[in-house]
Amino acid sequence: MAATIIRPEGCEALSLPDEAVRLDAPLQAPADRRSGAGLDGLTVAELDRHERLLAMREGRLGSVHSWELVTAVDGPGTRLTTFLSGCPLQCLYCHNPDTLAMKDGRPVTSEELLARIKRYAGVFTATGGGITLSGGEVLMQPAFAARILRGAKELGIHTAIDTSGFLGAAATDEMLADVDLVLLDVKSGDPDTYKKVTGRELEPTLAFGRRLAEMPDGPEVWVRFVLVPGLTDAEDNVEKVAGYTASLNRIRPGAVTRVEVLPFHQMGRDKWATLGREYQLDDTEPPSPELTERVRDRFRAHGLQTY
Repeated sequence: MAATIIRPEGCEALSLPDEAVRLDAPLQAPADRRSGAGLDGLTVAELDRHERLLAMREGRLGSVHSWELVTAVDGPGTRLTTFLSGCPLQCLYCHNPDTLAMKDGRPVTSEELLARIKRYAGVFTATGGGITLSGGEVLMQPAFAARILRGAKELGIHTAIDTSGFLGAAATDEMLADVDLVLLDVKSGDPDTYKKVTGRELEPTLAFGRRLAEMPDGPEVWVRFVLVPGLTDAEDNVEKVAGYTASLNRIRPGAVTRVEVLPFHQMGRDKWATLGREYQLDDTEPPSPELTERVRDRFRAHGLQTY
């Protein structure tokens, strides 16, 4: 299950100030195309600061932490999950704090990433898979994400985004029209708990979920909830997340097709120490199988298919 895999999610600045972008690493372009294509024939290293920022704002250049080919997580089938750098949240249980700052990612052109995606098209067709844009927070780089999603749809490839929804206002209707599946991370149903977990406000996430449900031909939604003993496991909090999730299906029947209750784990703890960051959940134990199943049953009581 996804909860046993170290997966990026984290926190950083809300905007894209000039000082937040440091894309000095050389771009590793595929050998079968002109290096730097899509950047007026220049390599990333040849672009000055203004040109790099412009390329990012137009979506021709992105900051990418990593990518991996996975099966049975991040959506159906075998998927190429791409982790973009940067996130607006300050999650206490972030298990990949090395993805938190956009400036620490590798510069990747949209053409490079789409060329990589195209190479796996046969695998996606055979397994019913596709691509998932994750993070960090994918909506920190909406223009880059939009170009990748549009390009993938033109290739006939299933698309998904994994998002907290906090920056949902950055997703245009045109972008969402190119998304087949949204993995919506609802980290809490109680505003105070959400603020404690993430350092941010809950309402933008709830509003984004409602917006998805209100789209007549909107994407399929999978809701994800991380179960952390002593933090998110309170019965009232769980009930609020379950009730909210069920309400989306009342707006658009079948909007939410799956709920994943992901047990907290400590697999990312050492990364916090390596980065010199304080990790507040050092003494928190993973939830017991019994607690995890009880929480899943709360979602099932609302008629939600839950894993």
